[in-house]
Amino acid sequence: MTYRTTLRSAVCLAALVTGSAAFADVSAQQVWDDWKTEFSLYGGDMTVGSEEMSGDTLIVRDIAITASDDDVSTRVDIPEVRFAEQGDGSVSITMSESYPVVATAQDGAVITLLVSQSGMELNVSGTPEALDYTLNADSFGVALQDVVDNGTSVTGEAQVVANNLSGTYATRSGDMRNMTYDMQVESMDILVDLQPGTGPGEYVTVGGKISGIAMQADITLPRDADMANAENIIASGGAMAGGYTIDSSEVVFDINSEGDQASGSFRGGAGSLTGQISGQTISYIANTQDIALTVASSSAPFPIDVSLAEYGVTFEIPTGVAETPQAFRMGIDLVDLAVSDGIWSLLDPSNVLPRDPATVQIGLAGLARPLFDMLDPAQEDAMMASDMPFELNEISLTRLNIALAGATVTGEGAFVFDNDDLESFAPMPRPEGEVSVRINGLNALLDNLVTMGLVPAEQMMAPRMMMGMFARSTGNDQLETKLEVTADGQVLANGQRIR
Repeated sequence: MTYRTTLRSAVCLAALVTGSAAFADVSAQQVWDDWKTEFSLYGGDMTVGSEEMSGDTLIVRDIAITASDDDVSTRVDIPEVRFAEQGDGSVSITMSESYPVVATAQDGAVITLLVSQSGMELNVSGTPEALDYTLNADSFGVALQDVVDNGTSVTGEAQVVANNLSGTYATRSGDMRNMTYDMQVESMDILVDLQPGTGPGEYVTVGGKISGIAMQADITLPRDADMANAENIIASGGAMAGGYTIDSSEVVFDINSEGDQASGSFRGGAGSLTGQISGQTISYIANTQDIALTVASSSAPFPIDVSLAEYGVTFEIPTGVAETPQAFRMGIDLVDLAVSDGIWSLLDPSNVLPRDPATVQIGLAGLARPLFDMLDPAQEDAMMASDMPFELNEISLTRLNIALAGATVTGEGAFVFDNDDLESFAPMPRPEGEVSVRINGLNALLDNLVTMGLVPAEQMMAPRMMMGMFARSTGNDQLETKLEVTADGQVLANGQRIR
């Protein structure tokens, strides 16, 4: 809850301070009015000390922005913002180079941050209903100023600084409020050097850099959006889509807590994340290349090294009631996972198993028709009471690639479903189709597990008999099985009927 409220305040603040020119006129007052309209969407309160027009410049002083929920309240105080009309129909915006953000938890803990920027150039043009911002800045940072928790103060410093920012931000007003942005950041520096004060000698030190950041977003909100009840926003036509890409990231750390000390490093290559939530779709797609993690800890007898050539997650499902089937997909990619010999020695001290990198790649895709609006709170009870909140029409195994300890599993297949027959395979609709799976090196893996003493030899008889029933040999320690469901409901394994 604390994180959500802080994030909501940060989004509101970003909406106010970020901002390709359009060929129309806009005044300083109109830009400031648009800021106030946009802020009202985020469910907080804003007070202003004064608004004064001096020549062609509107000066707004002592802006206080507050937001709260049951767990935390947040306050942002901006001393001054100036909106200067440029004489060409555009407005240049400058603001205080730094301002505080104070978060106070219900238990009395207080965190004070300082937001600062250097060399910021913010210009806006267009019309009151369609404003286009351009932003350039040498740096934009957030630094920890103070933490007080139950009378204990945290000393040290912590800051995140984005360097050489540029981008655009646009607002469009109508029946809905639309905001889009496209930002580039050359690099982001992370520095943490804290002494929590909770125990003798405790500390947290972190240093890192993220390079080549690009961020995009497209947000549509109802004009009467209530961020305190965010679950109603999507049901009212709201939608959010966006993501980021990075070129690389590096982090080193050293932490001492409660007598345990750990240090290490993390490195990642190119990465990306995209997400979407709307009345029709929820999606989350993330991917990172060339991951390496090293940790040395006083509580571990050896250093821990883990590396991955690729990590990825895919999740996309339809959410709104539809007359026709809608696409869905999900999957995971763990490619060439390698761990240090120390970890292997714990699992396999006799070096019986091959220590090749492991891979797990599984992908599913298909078509389904939601029977409920899954993001409408009013339909939640009916959806939870339903055996099947959607009609499953098609599903395909788009990828199956597992390599572990010398054995490999690959496969593919697809099924279609008859939703008029909910009895043959109740409560599922009747499937029709087939899936094929190929397994190499399984017998050798089972033998190795016996050699290691993990499984008694007599207990291997049952799984070997099962393999003989459902799989056929295609070579030396190579097996293949094909599972088929026919149109009349028969289930066949390698042509033999089992149902």
